[in-house]
Amino acid sequence: MTSPPVERRLAAVLAADVVGYSRLMERDEHGTFQRLKQHRQEMIEPLIADHHGRIVKLMGDGALCEFQSVVQAVDCAILIQEAMAERETNLPEEDRIRFRIGINLGDVIHEQDGDLYGDGVNVAARLEAEAEPGGICISGTVYDHLQGKLDCVFEGLGEYRLKNIERPVRVYQAVLGRASDLPRRSAPVLPDRPSIAVLPFNNMSADPAQDFFSDGITEDITTALSRLKGFFVIARNTMFTYKGKSVDVRALGRELGVRYVLEGSVRSATDRVRVTAQLVEAATGSHLWADHYDGKLDDIFAIQDEITASVVGRIGPELLAAERARAARKPSHRLDAWECVVRALFLFSQLSDECSRDALVLLDRAIDLDPDYAQARAMRAWITMWRGHQGFVDMGKAIALADVEIGRALAVNEDEPWIHLAQAMVGFAARDNALCVATITRAIEINPNFAFAHGQLGLAHAMGGRSVEAVACIDHALRLSPREAFHGDYCFFYAVAYFQGARYDLGLRYAQEAHRLRPGHVYPLLIGISCAGHLGDADAAAGMLKDLKVIAPYITRASLEKMSAFATAEDRARHVDGLVRGGLNH
Repeated sequence: MTSPPVERRLAAVLAADVVGYSRLMERDEHGTFQRLKQHRQEMIEPLIADHHGRIVKLMGDGALCEFQSVVQAVDCAILIQEAMAERETNLPEEDRIRFRIGINLGDVIHEQDGDLYGDGVNVAARLEAEAEPGGICISGTVYDHLQGKLDCVFEGLGEYRLKNIERPVRVYQAVLGRASDLPRRSAPVLPDRPSIAVLPFNNMSADPAQDFFSDGITEDITTALSRLKGFFVIARNTMFTYKGKSVDVRALGRELGVRYVLEGSVRSATDRVRVTAQLVEAATGSHLWADHYDGKLDDIFAIQDEITASVVGRIGPELLAAERARAARKPSHRLDAWECVVRALFLFSQLSDECSRDALVLLDRAIDLDPDYAQARAMRAWITMWRGHQGFVDMGKAIALADVEIGRALAVNEDEPWIHLAQAMVGFAARDNALCVATITRAIEINPNFAFAHGQLGLAHAMGGRSVEAVACIDHALRLSPREAFHGDYCFFYAVAYFQGARYDLGLRYAQEAHRLRPGHVYPLLIGISCAGHLGDADAAAGMLKDLKVIAPYITRASLEKMSAFATAEDRARHVDGLVRGGLNH
């Protein structure tokens, strides 16, 4: 008997999945099931039908759908995500049903029972797994068919190696109102000076442990380029989000607003290393320069300097001759110590009690390995002060410890930017706004492309009563590092700035987003509750006050009056007044 012919066709495939379905069912099996069923019947299925789609199959926690039109598939997905956010908005964050959605256009096999198979389906399913909760990821083929057809912005994420898919897939994510409808910022404009992004160098060695070695190459080249005052350099925190991904440099140039991209690889064997680097013009993808460097591992810092000098020389010989600001002699710290600092920085970016304690342990280890490691000592002082501001440790003890570490770091290298940020943290505790501004400004003078320092300067301006200047500084910080690991902190900086300027609506939105990103950080809750109190938004205030009592049950009205870092009595009084209106009455 002859098998029926295989029916193939081109289809837009939508894959959706409920985020944390097992956890939701464990918390409230009946309620979760009934709400999901209601969402499907009242909203999801009618929207699919309205967009001429077909539900191929429903699973307990997801669905597979087919559309004849890419535009209709994506428009349907956007409406579903927006409707889900609205329908679940009154529930606690941990109880909300949220979908991830992936959409692909590809060739599929259509079975007689209506099921679909093939690469077109597999890619959609893999894209769904890459999407943020409440978000949408689409393939490059879908993106190419959407140009000018939908009023939605899509952010290029580069090429991904998706599981069990041989070829790399271009991935884009939809920019939805996922950040509490925060104001959208326009695409970056190319600066009027040389601008560059340094991609993480690939580890070509067989040993995965060498990743930290190649990361060190990337880190030091980025830092050296950042210290050139004529350059605009994207911060390393943003660039490391591209690690391990195949990147389209032209899309990257448009996304980050840079003219040049530096990429390279590191291959090491025994005591030898080869570093290969190439400079690419982002607009055209043309290779402007390429070279390789061989040497012993003991000479790695000299190799990094040589690479940096070559890149700078190719981009602008005049800057090389006139403005090359070489950093002070690099400390001869071991890579083990550097690895501790990098890991500590990541841990601290999580902004919680536990992670900050773990970061201090790593910094102690780095200092044990290299007592003259100025950055490690300065970061230890900064994090200690941060914990004091959060109320996790006694502020008096925090200041005493920080002063010791700052003094030791200054004795080693006074041009380490983190030292001056740590001094600013002491200034915040003393409400010495002039000291905060002066020390952070010094950090920026040392490294004009230090994104976090620009954000901190924004906080200093906000605490000093200068909301407009604050917002401008934070904007610039995010321009330097738009995919910043400290994005939760930047949202908090915005919240303080808008609170100070009596823009309580924006202050509340940014505080809520900061809390969503880093739920262990106390201060976004304190600013958010105060903004909600001034707005008379009792529901928002109550929700954040509940979380505050979990994170920091020791917080009282009296303690806040003492610990508030606002420089003026008027702002401190307005902050406490908003907290009282928001429900913090003791």
